[in-house]
Amino acid sequence: MTTPLIDALTARHGFSVVDEASLDAFLDTHDHAVLFFPGDGERLVETSDVAVILPEILKAFGARLAPALVAKSAERTLQRRFRFNAFPSLVFMRGRGYLGVVSRVLDWQQYLIEITDILGREPSEPPPFRFPEGCYTAGMPREPGARFDGDLQ
Repeated sequence: MTTPLIDALTARHGFSVVDEASLDAFLDTHDHAVLFFPGDGERLVETSDVAVILPEILKAFGARLAPALVAKSAERTLQRRFRFNAFPSLVFMRGRGYLGVVSRVLDWQQYLIEITDILGREPSEPPPFRFPEGCYTAGMPREPGARFDGDLQ
């Protein structure tokens, strides 16, 4: 479900909308990109907060970041590609290379610190999924801090 604040990202701020078919072409045309995965904006209060904060982040980092809104239909598939486990999330890319993710809402100064750190990294594989303590599925190890590197299909 979309909200007026999410709609404003494309209508007012000119964000591109990407899905599985268009993402790589978008990334190929930008040195650095930030992908906004809003999740369910009707259910997640933080989604609206990030929709308001993201244009301010773009102002703070100048023209360095090309923004894109991930289409609702592509969120779960692309979530598996970038391996994050919370919505809303901002995924930072250099070309097709993954740099990092910021999930949920942070304090303004923390955004500036985290994003500066992320943009200074070398591209890498996204980290494996991390499940919260006590959360597991059939066939997964149950020991504390267990990690899962597989597909969630």
